[in-house]
Amino acid sequence: MEPAVTGAAAAVTKPFTPREARDLILGATCPAVVLGMAGDWPASRWTLPRLCDLLQEQTLRFRIGKRKVETAPQYETGCDFVDASVRQFRDWVSGNPEEASGPFGRFSTAESWAYADYKYLAVLFQDRPTTLQEVSWADFGFPGRDGRDSTLWIGSRGANTPCHIDSYGCNLVLQVQGRKKWHLFPPEDTAHLYPTRIPYEESSIFSKVNVVNPDLRRYPAFSRAHPHVVTLHPGQVLVVPQRWWHYVESVDDVTVSINSWLELDSDHAARVEEAITRTVVCAFKSAEGAESSGDWLNPTEDGATTHKTNIQYLNMAVSAFTEHKMAENETENAADRDEPDMKRRRGEEERPGWGGHSRVSQCFVPVLPSLTNEESEEKKTTRSDAKTHDITSDELLDCLLHPRVVSMVAQLLVSRRGGKS
Repeated sequence: MEPAVTGAAAAVTKPFTPREARDLILGATCPAVVLGMAGDWPASRWTLPRLCDLLQEQTLRFRIGKRKVETAPQYETGCDFVDASVRQFRDWVSGNPEEASGPFGRFSTAESWAYADYKYLAVLFQDRPTTLQEVSWADFGFPGRDGRDSTLWIGSRGANTPCHIDSYGCNLVLQVQGRKKWHLFPPEDTAHLYPTRIPYEESSIFSKVNVVNPDLRRYPAFSRAHPHVVTLHPGQVLVVPQRWWHYVESVDDVTVSINSWLELDSDHAARVEEAITRTVVCAFKSAEGAESSGDWLNPTEDGATTHKTNIQYLNMAVSAFTEHKMAENETENAADRDEPDMKRRRGEEERPGWGGHSRVSQCFVPVLPSLTNEESEEKKTTRSDAKTHDITSDELLDCLLHPRVVSMVAQLLVSRRGGKS
């Protein structure tokens, strides 16, 4: 019998070194599931009972939605909200007496779901900094990134995030408890997903389509979208590349996830686009006599900012982008002045050594396209009931703030400041 392995030799062997993982993540052109990289994190055991112990009676804001699936997305503007503890959420999901579930008591688990989404760990554990170290994205090649740069998501079965894209960064998601089903669409599908900035949320572009129950008469182009669908299990980490659309839904009675958005160089340009968007939305919706139902601003936003403030933010974003491009150009020029053999040797040193490529195929699993809507005969529908009507301000906003239009305006603005994009 072989002797038991103890001490440092018993450390978990991971399929990728931090450098290899980083290269795979930043080089990913489609979503992928990473296996065997976070199972030893203390945070991987942050199931609901553990979170009850960690957070005690601290309250979180939960979003309450309806289980009934409509053809329209369930935006946050159409949801209820309660402030409750994780213990009260646990008692509600478990079917304990109403008095134990606090503010959840007025909602039926058969008809409603609850979601504490996008909760910054740095805020939740501001008095317990060592707890933040139980999340370690350094294993993925991002040293110094831990719970301070991460958010927590706790949901019940059916809890979902409407289909959207994040304006900034690349998303890493660790599934801790339960399963979540992800519907992802490539950036090239943007036109098929009918993007809108109403409701407005900084850095989130929503789709008008409920991708799990689409109204193809109203949104016929969605039939040409290319969904990539995957169910994420505990211990797995999902890589969501930049500008990929995603709709996420909790499959099990309780789900817990931790995520972190990785900053990218392209975020500088995205901040200019977001500043343009905020300026236009607030100008339209704050104008005297503007058509507004009052729910154009997502509850995640503190409120509408003044035009003066928005223009200041736009100028700051353009200046930051210009400075970044200048620094980037200086770096490129310096590299061009290097001796060719020095550049060659440096390139060889930076090239990762994968060892066996089988590790990539076994532990970094691409999320491949599902049966496309285009190939599904039952979904092929043409819009035959179109009617003419007066153009609304929201329809005009959808055109003005289409991602392609905003990108062109941003390029024009920065070019006037000398920062070529």
